[in-house]
Amino acid sequence: MSRRLRSLMGRLFHRAVLRRWSRAADSAAAIDLGTLRRQRAQARTLRRQLDRLLHTAENRLALPLIGSKAMRRPMGTDWTWRPDLWRGPIATTGIAAAPRRAEIAAGTTLFHDCPEAEITVRQIRNTREADLAPYGLRLDVFRFGGSFLSVVLDLPDEAVQGLQLRHVIRLEVTAECERPLRVFARLNVRHGPNTEEIVQGIAVDGGESAAEFDLAYTRMVEKRVEKMWVDLILDRPEMNQIILRDVTLSRRPRAEL
Repeated sequence: MSRRLRSLMGRLFHRAVLRRWSRAADSAAAIDLGTLRRQRAQARTLRRQLDRLLHTAENRLALPLIGSKAMRRPMGTDWTWRPDLWRGPIATTGIAAAPRRAEIAAGTTLFHDCPEAEITVRQIRNTREADLAPYGLRLDVFRFGGSFLSVVLDLPDEAVQGLQLRHVIRLEVTAECERPLRVFARLNVRHGPNTEEIVQGIAVDGGESAAEFDLAYTRMVEKRVEKMWVDLILDRPEMNQIILRDVTLSRRPRAEL
């Protein structure tokens, strides 16, 4: 059977099914209860499958597309990365009453020291025209009696391959919140038994903010670099909703003078 014939038959079948359920809806107020009960059961079964289809279709067809690798790359960049949580759907989309250490997705972990964990975490679908990342991360924080709340991003091995003191690490964050919030980004570079730390502030105003970490200001031993990670530290997050629409990192060598 040719593809054109199958397509024609599919359209005819769809029209026939649509006419049938249109007639059933028109006559629902007058038919006998036994028939109505049977049609209701059939309609519920059909609706479950239609809802499944619509949920998947709307998720896949929404922009930006799932798995999109579109991101800004500064001139001279030799490595770029967007964590998995912002690229595609994760196994557990939400966590209520988040524990003190909660792995949200591979390479993304929430840490806090609040004795009463009134914190919820959820992956959301980005649909704004300005969004480049398919997904975002929403944190709802109610009462917070702890001293810190942070989202930790473990950078992949490629980030430290060939890492030198002449490199600049750039972090770009698109975030928004209900109430004014201070966010600090801390880059951590482990080399042997030591760890170098650089802290920068990030503006949270609904748009894109960037922080750059110049490794020339550290005492990093290039030959001993093992791992690199970033802490996004949320200062006084109580009674607030924070949405991290996108998070990307890139690496480039500093221009020689």
